[in-house]
Amino acid sequence: MSYRVAVRALCEFTAKVGDLDLRFTPSPTALEGIAGHAQVTARRGDGYEREIALEGQYGQLSVRGRADGYDPARNRLEEIKTFRGDLERQPANHRQLHWAQAKIYGWLLCQTRGLDELELALVYFDVTSHKETLFVERHTAAQLRVFFETQCQAFIDWAAQEMAHRAARDQALSALRFPHDGFRTGQRQLAEAVYKAACTGTTLMAQAPTGIGKTLGTLFPQLKAFPGQRLDKLFFLAAKTSGRRLALDALQTLQRNANHGLRVLELVAREKTCELPDKACHGESCPLARGFYDRLPAARAAALGQPLLDQAALREVALAHQVCPYYLSQEVARWADVVVGDYNYYFDSSALLHGLALANDWRICLLVDEAHNLIDRARGMYSAELDQRAFAGLASQAPAPLKRPLGRVQRCWNELHREQLPDYQVQPELPLKLLGALQQAVSAITDYLGEQPAGLDAELQRAYFDAMHFCRVAELFGEHSLFDISLLPATARSKARRSILCLRNVVPAPFLAPRLAQARSSVLFSATLSPRRFQADMLGLPAGSAWIDVESPFQSRQLRVCLAEHVSTRYQHRQASLGAVVELIARQYRERPGNYLAFFSSFDYLQQVTVLLREQCPDVPFWEQTRGMQEAARNAFLDRFTEHSEGIGFAVLGGAFAEGIDLPGQRLIGAFVATLGLPQVNPVNEQFKIRLDELFGRGHGYDYTYLYPGLQKVVQAAGRVIRTQQDEGVVHLIDDRFGRPQVRRLLPGWWALSGSSGG
Repeated sequence: MSYRVAVRALCEFTAKVGDLDLRFTPSPTALEGIAGHAQVTARRGDGYEREIALEGQYGQLSVRGRADGYDPARNRLEEIKTFRGDLERQPANHRQLHWAQAKIYGWLLCQTRGLDELELALVYFDVTSHKETLFVERHTAAQLRVFFETQCQAFIDWAAQEMAHRAARDQALSALRFPHDGFRTGQRQLAEAVYKAACTGTTLMAQAPTGIGKTLGTLFPQLKAFPGQRLDKLFFLAAKTSGRRLALDALQTLQRNANHGLRVLELVAREKTCELPDKACHGESCPLARGFYDRLPAARAAALGQPLLDQAALREVALAHQVCPYYLSQEVARWADVVVGDYNYYFDSSALLHGLALANDWRICLLVDEAHNLIDRARGMYSAELDQRAFAGLASQAPAPLKRPLGRVQRCWNELHREQLPDYQVQPELPLKLLGALQQAVSAITDYLGEQPAGLDAELQRAYFDAMHFCRVAELFGEHSLFDISLLPATARSKARRSILCLRNVVPAPFLAPRLAQARSSVLFSATLSPRRFQADMLGLPAGSAWIDVESPFQSRQLRVCLAEHVSTRYQHRQASLGAVVELIARQYRERPGNYLAFFSSFDYLQQVTVLLREQCPDVPFWEQTRGMQEAARNAFLDRFTEHSEGIGFAVLGGAFAEGIDLPGQRLIGAFVATLGLPQVNPVNEQFKIRLDELFGRGHGYDYTYLYPGLQKVVQAAGRVIRTQQDEGVVHLIDDRFGRPQVRRLLPGWWALSGSSGG
């Protein structure tokens, strides 16, 4: 058995030294990098070879990769790197790494083609000026072979360790047993479907109700499939912290029941892991960046000796070795077997895990938790917004070299919306003139930072990053997106109207589909994935995807679902509904005192109800979710739901308390949902509806924009009530539209709907 390693991964392991330094940034986008490579190679003469696949062996080590280009006439191998900014500012250890890559490719080429010597060139291509800078060295094949073998020797002990780990891991996973005496109702059905998907390389959508143990029911079969399918990594992707926590708990349960030797890593956002947020990410500022790569080997070895590296465990290792926890986690992600993290680590345009999977040719599988959230989250990843107010006045306050390009941005921006009459308008084309001005401003700021490493003031820096992001999203624009302009009201200070520009992704499928295709298998699971076609259309699921609607473990007698068809919660009827809603809530509470959640479409509606409830029913205790609730306040809200407490927690549908919380037994015995959950009718959503009608057929626009997302929120909220097979409770669905056949069809099949709960 040999150990495969990519040239880049080998060099990053053996040749990275010195400080962590992020000052030579921002790096070009992936698209700019591809375009830059293409532009460089297009300039070369006939006979120039591009993207040359190379492979070599050293003992049990198989080293492979693709060299950028080879010119046989000059006998020159080129390693092409794109950049922006001042090349003089490139840290020496970056250049060292690039030479290491070039030399490895150089030996592999010499070996393959029987060359005695070779010219190596580092070609640095400035994506702004389109100029090339070359650094050239000539080496004999013997010299390159010595370098290759030295790097391989430095890695081979690690490779042997990794092969031993892989063999032990797979042996243990082959013998892995389910950690409980038996499966819950529906759990075995789910597990079997996941195992089949893993073995057949299929994408699976699994609609599975709360209470069956979805997390363990997906992790266990996926891990069992590892040895037979020769899988390298499992990525468990969650929308919220609670989902990550459940996954880590389930993996700990599996570890306690079998010594499977899995390396489990939790990835957490940089802002939540940074130890010194007042420091910049380079050795002259942050002590944890100083000498980072020199201390990394010991930190990496210590980290991988831990069975489970959650945020706390990784932090402990990092600080013990005086390295940055965030960048240590990024390094450990290369060697972990299971990575638990947010959706963005795989689905974002510059996602770490996706990039690593591509670069290393890993066989990966995906588990996507609470997948009904992925549509909105992915839309956010591929959308961008620019507020003109953030750019106003920057030109006058900016350093001299930046005044002109920032002034041009403002002129082009004003010109763009000068003739616009409505406050909101979708534009048929991208604002190419403004985009050109933004790109020039970004380049000017980048060049300025090269000369003034001290940096920018906070406002200019924020505008800089916003402009870069907007330009990057603009590169991806297509029929799946909208470009719109919202005019802002004139102010006393400025009669000239300003605007907000938005690039809004409507359908994330074109971006998600390649990511799902990259995986050996993908399982997207949630209690609310209906209807199937909606999810498939929006997420870009492959044509042969499988679907399973898992049997509920609950009986209809456990949950009384009452339809309050005498009430309309439509916006125009909201005031008139208050009395009926308060009466229904108070009557239910008095009939059966205990803990309830009451969900409303907005804070305004919630507060109108609580004001009236306080006035008319002072005997009914309650507490309220408030706008902008921080984590401590959210925890205090939930802590009021105890086995012996009584009262009603008022919350907003779709907010922090509408999904992902677990209040079993007497902690929650009922819920009121005073809304159909439909997103607000506004110009943006109406444009979404129009575009979705165009893409998927007339009539689908309303369902895809309003009805399906709304009912998903309702079912998620109602799902808080019954958590175990011993729970009993009641749900009141308060709106006349719940009685409509097309709405009732979207509610869980095991619910027994009863007639009006009032009237």
